[in-house]
Amino acid sequence: MASDLDSVKVLRALFNDMPRAPQGLSHLETMAWIQRSMQDFEGGEMAYTIEHITRHSMLDIVLRMREDGQLQDDAAFDETVALISTPEGRTTFMDRCITAQKCVDATPRLINRAKRSWSDPQPFFHVQADEVQRFVRGEPSGPGPMLAEFLAREDVQGIGVFDDAPARVYAFSWGFVTEDAGVWNVYVAEVWRRGTVGFFERFLGAWRMESETPADSEVGACPVPVHVSVDVGIAAFSSLTLQADPAQVDGTTRQWLGEVFLARMLPYMAARALDEDYDFPLPLLDQ
Repeated sequence: MASDLDSVKVLRALFNDMPRAPQGLSHLETMAWIQRSMQDFEGGEMAYTIEHITRHSMLDIVLRMREDGQLQDDAAFDETVALISTPEGRTTFMDRCITAQKCVDATPRLINRAKRSWSDPQPFFHVQADEVQRFVRGEPSGPGPMLAEFLAREDVQGIGVFDDAPARVYAFSWGFVTEDAGVWNVYVAEVWRRGTVGFFERFLGAWRMESETPADSEVGACPVPVHVSVDVGIAAFSSLTLQADPAQVDGTTRQWLGEVFLARMLPYMAARALDEDYDFPLPLLDQ
C-alpha cells in the first residue's frame, strides 16, 4: 500500500502550482474564491476543470504504480515525483502512460485481427435523406430526445457543457449536431453511451483515414473544402468538431457538410471508432 507520506508527496508535486485558497476563509468565502480562481485560470473554467481531472488521474496512476508497479522502488518513485512537479514533466509522464496503454491495448486487437480476415466495418448507421436536406437548408429541428438524454448525463452536468442551451440543434436518428457561427459539434449517441472520453482521438484518427482513403469511393470525388477544419471535440464533449470561417460558409459548404460528411463519411468513421478491434494505421495516429 502507498503510505500517507507517499500520497502527500505526490499531491504536493502535482498541485504545487495550482491556486490555493488562503487560510481562515469561511465556507462561503472559500467557494467564492474557488469560483474566481476558475474564472481567472488560463483558458477559463473548462480548462481549470480539465486540468484538475487530469492531475487527479495522474495521482491515481502514480499511487497505483507505487503499490504494485515499478514505483515500488524508492529511487524510481522519487524520480517520478520530481518529474510530475513541473508542467513539462507532467506532459512527459502522461505521454509515457499513453504509449504504454497503446501497447497494452494493441495486443488483444492484434490477436482478434489474427483470428479473422480483416476488412473495413460496414457503416454504423444510415442517415435519412430528409434529415440531411433539413441540415443543408439550415433549418434546425430544435432540442429532441437525444439532446435530453445527453443533458441528463452526470458527466455532462458536472463539466457544464450546456450551461447555455445551444441555439441551433439538428436532430438525427443517430444523435444530434449543434451549430454556432461556423462551428458544428457532432454528438453520436453510441459514443456518449459508452463514455465519450475514450473516443475523441479515435474519431480524429477515423477522420484522417476517411478524408484520405474513404471507404465510400464516391467521397474521394468530393474533397474536404479548404476552409473547413476538424478537431477533437473535448471542450464541447462531442465526438468531433468542424470549424469554418463564417464568412465562407455558403450553400456549397453546407451541402458538403450534409451530403458528404454527415451522410457518407461519418457513418464509416463511427464504425471504425466504435469497433474496439479496429486498429488504426499508426502513421495516422502520429500525425
